[in-house]
Amino acid sequence: MLTYVGKGYTPAFTDNYDKVIARLVEGEDILIQEGPDEICQPLLSTVEPHCLRDSVIERDAKARQDVGRMLRRSLEPGERVHLDGKMLDQLRAAFQNGRTRTACTGCEWFELCSTVSKTGYRDTRLKLS
Repeated sequence: MLTYVGKGYTPAFTDNYDKVIARLVEGEDILIQEGPDEICQPLLSTVEPHCLRDSVIERDAKARQDVGRMLRRSLEPGERVHLDGKMLDQLRAAFQNGRTRTACTGCEWFELCSTVSKTGYRDTRLKLS
C-alpha cells in the first residue's frame, strides 16, 4: 500500500483497494493477517488465485518481518496497527532506502514500486497528514 497508485490486476481489484485505502485515511487500523486479506478478496474467485501462491505467502511473511523490525516490534497475525502520517513517512523512507524491500524480490510489481518510491510517492493514493 506504500506505493499503490491505482494500478492492479483487475478493475475490481483496484476498486476494492481504493475502498481499503479510503478506510485507512479515515483512521481505521490495519489488521495483520496471514494468508489472503481484504485487498486480495477480488482475486480469490479467479482460477489459481494469485494471493494463494507460495511466493506471495512467503513475501507477505518477509514484509511483516521487515516492517516489524523497522517498528521495533513483532507483528503477529490478529494484531492491529494504527497508521498515522508519521508512521507512513517512516515506512516509506525505509522502503525507499531498501530496509524493507526483502519481500520485493521476484515480485511482478517491483519496477513500478521502485519508480513510485524514487519519485517521492507523489502519485500514491494513500495520503495521511
